[in-house]
Amino acid sequence: MAAKNSAAASPADRVLVITRVFDAPRDLVWRAFTELERMSQWWGMKGMTTRVHKLDFRPGGAFVYSQRTADGREMWGKWIYREIVAPERFVVENSVTDEHGNPVPPLFNPAWPLEMLTTATLTEHRGRTTLAIWTTPLNATESQRRAFDDGLKFMETGFNATLDMLDEYLAERHPLSESEPASDREIVVTRVFDAPRALVFKAWTDPKHLGRWWGPNGFSITTHEMEFKPGGVWRFVMHGPDGRDYQNKVVYVEIAESERLIYRHVSGPQFQMTVTFADDGDKTMLTARMLFESAALRDKVIEEFGAIEGLKQTLGRLADFLPMV
Repeated sequence: MAAKNSAAASPADRVLVITRVFDAPRDLVWRAFTELERMSQWWGMKGMTTRVHKLDFRPGGAFVYSQRTADGREMWGKWIYREIVAPERFVVENSVTDEHGNPVPPLFNPAWPLEMLTTATLTEHRGRTTLAIWTTPLNATESQRRAFDDGLKFMETGFNATLDMLDEYLAERHPLSESEPASDREIVVTRVFDAPRALVFKAWTDPKHLGRWWGPNGFSITTHEMEFKPGGVWRFVMHGPDGRDYQNKVVYVEIAESERLIYRHVSGPQFQMTVTFADDGDKTMLTARMLFESAALRDKVIEEFGAIEGLKQTLGRLADFLPMV
């Protein structure tokens, strides 16, 4: 459950500040704000029908959503990400426009500023996360600034109603224990490949290549969907040597060409994969890091699925495949 929040604003400063403390680690709160699969499960106020139309979490990317009241009236919101410092801070320009950029004045006050600047910071202490949000008008007329000043209490109520939904979502996700450091929740495998970094990265990210080597020995895959961008989805089926099929869904979080790839495996078992590609002379050192939400889940995946040996076999198949690219 979240602790009591505080809000403070001065008409002279024209800024709203809200802080909220969640009984969840910062990594989990950050992912709730930055991953489409998670944010679509909690964003919006209770009693309204909310749709997340887009979440492209990168500088210059957009988050677009709409909310519909019980009587059918609709409100829109759009964020453009200005700055992202994971998992500490993000800065957005948020506007009351639809997915096409058309102004849609809010229902509660048509004179409300059409653009605002919002900064969110996340800090962690003993497994709990403090979220601080600052919002101020941007490119506003004087009448819009007055409307902002007059509507601070309404805005505070709306923010808190949305954060209530986040609080409920986090409580259902069984936050990570502060007694479990990342080192106890991860599997790390490193291998050096006799191939340039760009080629190894391409083999890991091109579906026509992935289909020829992905998975442990004896496995094959069929890719049904792959949108290779932050927020994009890779949906595929792994076919086991025993004839069983395993459904998989991946959501890309961060892509740095030929350097780093971060994605969330959102179908069970859930984990975050970080793959780094580094030059080792004329070869490539690849490090694959699987981070689970608990040490117990990591141990279960190792024991039941042979995750460590399976990952090593997968990298072995990649090594055999690279000379054929």
